[in-house]
Amino acid sequence: MAKPYYRQLEEEKVFKDPVHRYIHVRDELIWDLIGTKEFQRLRRIRQLGTTYVTFHGAEHTRFNHSLGVYEITRRILEVFKGRPNWEEDERLLALVAALLHDVGHGPFSHSFEKVFDTDHEEWTREIIMGDTEIHHVLARVSPEFPKAVADVIEKTYSNKLVTSIISSQIDADRMDYLQRDAYYTGVSYGHFDMERILRVMRPMEDQVVIKQSGMHAVEDYIMSRYQMYWQVYFHPVTRSAEVILSKIFKRVKTLYHEGYSFTHQPLHFLSFFHGKGSLRDYLRLDEAITLYYFQVWQEEEDRILRDLCVRFLNRRLFKYVEFDPNQRMNDWPKLQELFREAELDPDYYLVIDSSSDLPYDFYRPGEEEERVPIHLILPNGKIRELSRESEVVEAISGKKRTDHKLYFPHDCLTDEGEHRRSKMQIRQLLNQ
Repeated sequence: MAKPYYRQLEEEKVFKDPVHRYIHVRDELIWDLIGTKEFQRLRRIRQLGTTYVTFHGAEHTRFNHSLGVYEITRRILEVFKGRPNWEEDERLLALVAALLHDVGHGPFSHSFEKVFDTDHEEWTREIIMGDTEIHHVLARVSPEFPKAVADVIEKTYSNKLVTSIISSQIDADRMDYLQRDAYYTGVSYGHFDMERILRVMRPMEDQVVIKQSGMHAVEDYIMSRYQMYWQVYFHPVTRSAEVILSKIFKRVKTLYHEGYSFTHQPLHFLSFFHGKGSLRDYLRLDEAITLYYFQVWQEEEDRILRDLCVRFLNRRLFKYVEFDPNQRMNDWPKLQELFREAELDPDYYLVIDSSSDLPYDFYRPGEEEERVPIHLILPNGKIRELSRESEVVEAISGKKRTDHKLYFPHDCLTDEGEHRRSKMQIRQLLNQ
């Protein structure tokens, strides 16, 4: 008798999707996972964090994206079906890992992680392995199945081919978020010929490879990724909102440890002030809850917390200037001193933010993070690393671009009232 959760639905379910047109669900297991409360929580967490303050259309969620990654994986596996090196027994595992790969994300994920020293990948594992609806659904397949799903997402699963479908330099995750983020932000950079790439993907023993005839579509994909990072993901206005968001979390945590008496107690965050926090408390957090606190903290006695929340909610963001700390080492301590003189705490109002991206890299022995390169399969069956065949990719391979900006509240420096001399000196230093 077949395991009950390998069953197909009597009728296929479809989600209308603006990026992929339709998302098809035929497996009962996938349908039941989508219905769990932990997965439904992703509807309340935006895919792009604070990007909506820059690109007003960027209101899409981790829920949208997770369904998209599942759908791309489903289409890849249709291409792999019946081909050498692909084991059809791994199909359901790959689909589930694709669906659940982001289930551990929290509100405004990266800012929250930075301040409270948590990791969404660890939370993903806890949700899959803990006392959750997701775990109970997965365990119906077999007692070992939840761990296999977690291992694929953590990239420790024995079959590297399964892992590479969801996490590599050309994978279902990236192919969805580039197109989806481009669609919702309204930019043209993230578009590439995904249908072509899917058609020329082939399973090898430990990774997905691309037929040489699809090389130009892959070049387009890599350039799309490069443009999206610098035009959307690292947009300086978005980073400004991110800086203020991080400082709100930092201020609340600091005030709590100083014994400050909140008018509106940060009840949902209390366990995170003392360490990692429980899974139950983490799953109660979403962006609606977080924004509620920002709303009420606009009325707190603490001037810094109040001001930062007003700035975030009303888009009164920090301005920025180019500022490489390596080249302006002497200016940094002087700026901090002048900000204190102007009664602007530099811990909250003077922030260096650095963004860096490596659009494509090949494997370099000894590096902390092993980057599995994209390989092409030639007509004669030989395998070649992409940058050795593509001049376009070779030109950007291994080239890390870093951008440094200094964020500060410009409106506080134009006030000619108190601390006039300090503010004038700050403006002079920042205008260099």
